[in-house]
Amino acid sequence: MKPILKRNNFLLNFFAVIFLLNSILSCGNSQISGVRNGDLLFVTAKETGLSGAINNVTQTQKNVSFDHIGILEQTKKGTFVLHAAPKGGSQKQNIVDFLKDQRNDGQKIIVYRLKSQYQNTIPNAIENANSMLGKSYNFNYILDENSYYCSDFVERAFRKDNIFKLEPMTFIDPKTGKTNTFWEEFYQKKNLKVPEGELGCNPNGLAASDKIERVKELK
Repeated sequence: MKPILKRNNFLLNFFAVIFLLNSILSCGNSQISGVRNGDLLFVTAKETGLSGAINNVTQTQKNVSFDHIGILEQTKKGTFVLHAAPKGGSQKQNIVDFLKDQRNDGQKIIVYRLKSQYQNTIPNAIENANSMLGKSYNFNYILDENSYYCSDFVERAFRKDNIFKLEPMTFIDPKTGKTNTFWEEFYQKKNLKVPEGELGCNPNGLAASDKIERVKELK
């Protein structure tokens, strides 16, 4: 009887492990259901700190605003997000880890998708994004060829097909009509002039593009 009991216990433990693994995988897949290769993942902005400062001078939508963006890539090896972030620079991050990072900060992820007539630009954009991996993060938010910030990374990925466009940047607080205090001190510490009017981009500006449309919030 003992060998039979041991065998039954082994089978029960084996199936329990299989069930657990399937549950984990199902949970991960439910987080990314309904997304497609080339979708754009916009991360909602915080109200304070750098995130709040970016939103203060770039918000274009009343209902929601963003402070980060990445491109979703689906491969045989899994689903990834191509993006430029302060931690890790330009990188390819597993979608599950990306979602976890944002949610740990209390931020939501909104999926946008290129309209049908622009879908053919995605393979080229993803190839461009992969070619930029490994570059450091641009903490000055002034365009250069050796480092990228998040919206800069995405704009460059689609640049050849003119999906997004660079616009004169502004750091003016709409409430006061003067340079936002955060940005004034930010560039002062770097011994740099506030790049008012210089070309650049931001997540809110990219979200306002008429070439993309909102799809869903990732739950």
